[in-house]
Amino acid sequence: MEWTQIFLPIASSFGLTVAAMPFFIGYFRMKKQGQQIREDGPKWHNAKAGTPTMGGVIFLLAAAITAIWSGFWVGAVTPVLWILLFILALYGLLGFLDDFIKIFQKRNLGLRSWQKLAGQILGGLIFYLVYRSEHFSDALHLPFGLELPLGLLYGVFVIFWLVGFSNAVNLADGIDGLVAGLGTISFGTYAIIAWQQQQWDVFILCIAVVGGLLGFFPYNHKSAKIFMGDVGALSLGGVLAAVSILLRQEWTLLLIGFVYVVETASVMLQVTSFKLTGKRLFKMSPIHHHFEMSGWKEWKIDIVFWSVGLIMSGLTLVIIYGLGG
Repeated sequence: MEWTQIFLPIASSFGLTVAAMPFFIGYFRMKKQGQQIREDGPKWHNAKAGTPTMGGVIFLLAAAITAIWSGFWVGAVTPVLWILLFILALYGLLGFLDDFIKIFQKRNLGLRSWQKLAGQILGGLIFYLVYRSEHFSDALHLPFGLELPLGLLYGVFVIFWLVGFSNAVNLADGIDGLVAGLGTISFGTYAIIAWQQQQWDVFILCIAVVGGLLGFFPYNHKSAKIFMGDVGALSLGGVLAAVSILLRQEWTLLLIGFVYVVETASVMLQVTSFKLTGKRLFKMSPIHHHFEMSGWKEWKIDIVFWSVGLIMSGLTLVIIYGLGG
């Protein structure tokens, strides 16, 4: 693959996002619609009330358009690319509906939990059926070339992986710029793995998302002009899980997505501790809010969490290519 075939898709997704975002922000401001802030959240977040949200719509569309045209350009339009775009679109739609109900219909809870979960499970099931139709392995791939044959249970794992990481990334999206930066690192790392495997369909999708997130970041860093919303976060998490499966490197998402895992674990531990003992382990969960309540500025949290993401992604590449994983 030529360097132009790498640079132009990134530039395309970046350019489309940067160009369209001001109009999207302007529309929300004109309608005087924006993010509602949790009552139990940090009090200083109240200043963010009314900030436009659903910015994920723009960078997801930019990534999808770019992935399609560049896929045709490099001859990488395959069932794998289409199923990745399907997950991007379906999980994005679930997030869009959730955001839309919260903002425009003033129903704070958005979609009901069972509705969101049902849509995520349906997406995971369709993904698995396409995965099997392409005759991919039903073995769970582990570090150092090890495999664990699961048979039909692999389908259960696929659904769990997509639903779990979709929600994990959504939990991490709580302060300005955090997931935009983490997502860039995560998809950039998987782009490297896809490049090494010469899976150009997966590679194209990854770099298209990277370009979109880079274009979104100037509008999302502190103080954010717009949030990505559930539409962006749910989609990013679902696609990350799908990419790890299609690259047959499922285990890597536990390291590349280490911050997402910790964010989710902090919520689970907080809830369990409170139910069993009546005491909270953290000042607030997910854990990025604990650091906020401890006096950390949002920029400090971003930089520390991004650094952890970079280190864990680098460790993943060392395990795969340096140690024969």
